[in-house]
Amino acid sequence: MTEFVWPWVIVLAPLPWLLRWWLRPASPGQALHLPHPGVHLDTPERQGRGGWRTWLLVLAWLALLVAAARPQWVGPPQAQQRSGRALMLAVDLSGSMRAEDMQLSGQPVSRFGAVEAIAGDFIARRSGDEMGLILFGSRAFLVTPLTYDLQAVRAQLQGAAVGLAGTETAIGDAIAVAVKRLAGLPEQARVVVLLTDGVNNAGNIAPLDAAHAAQAAGVRVYTIGIGATEMSVPDLFGTHTVNPSADLDETMLRSIATQTGGRYFRATDSSQLADAYRAIDALEPMPQQGPSLRPRHELFRWPLGFAVILWMLAFAPRPLRREAMA
Repeated sequence: MTEFVWPWVIVLAPLPWLLRWWLRPASPGQALHLPHPGVHLDTPERQGRGGWRTWLLVLAWLALLVAAARPQWVGPPQAQQRSGRALMLAVDLSGSMRAEDMQLSGQPVSRFGAVEAIAGDFIARRSGDEMGLILFGSRAFLVTPLTYDLQAVRAQLQGAAVGLAGTETAIGDAIAVAVKRLAGLPEQARVVVLLTDGVNNAGNIAPLDAAHAAQAAGVRVYTIGIGATEMSVPDLFGTHTVNPSADLDETMLRSIATQTGGRYFRATDSSQLADAYRAIDALEPMPQQGPSLRPRHELFRWPLGFAVILWMLAFAPRPLRREAMA
């Protein structure tokens, strides 16, 4: 069906006629004073008042009013996916995220490279969630406020760089920033997905204190510890095997998740990282449908274009007429 957003515009329809009546030009005898008595100006006879031009201008004015009233086509109601859930991603950008101990499609990649690819897919699947992004290193920064524009969240994650927020790890600050953004949302399921590869060694808030605040605010925190357990590094005698995740504080991450009603995941490779995000998907399911919305499509371009065409036809120059040969 078609609706008009501003139907009151139609009251302007008689405006040109009112202006013509109010600004009616004076006749030549009234407008020009002749000093010689008995001399008068003859009023030339109007050769056809251009009736067809008048009608074109009338139609153009009416079409312009229709366009100004903003006609819209309103479609049938469509169910929208709106989970009512506010989900905040907190991603570690400390210097250790450069370690290339992960595999993606058979190629070695850095920890952040794996997160960028797999978390990006997780973001794309959360259509219906309100989502935000926190990046943390030595300090925690809210990069993307809560939004339904998941493409914007994904673009901010892909545009990030390791070390952007400092080289240390402020896990407690990251949780505190997320809780501050989520706690003010009434009656919504509040979720934080925190990914890190280290131990809290920066910031002003202890991770367990931040977890206590999250529990009080009804925020569930899912924690993911990323990093391989074995990695070959070259030395003077060839290579030797080290544990690149020796600094990962799994006990702390598990405590945060347990205290807030979330869950801890360990990702030693990209496959386990993908499994962690799939498990969070299953633990925080999406509803089948939400409130209904009616799609609207603007139609003003059609009457506006019609008015322009009529205006051009009305003011098109007349073809020259040849006088009949005597």
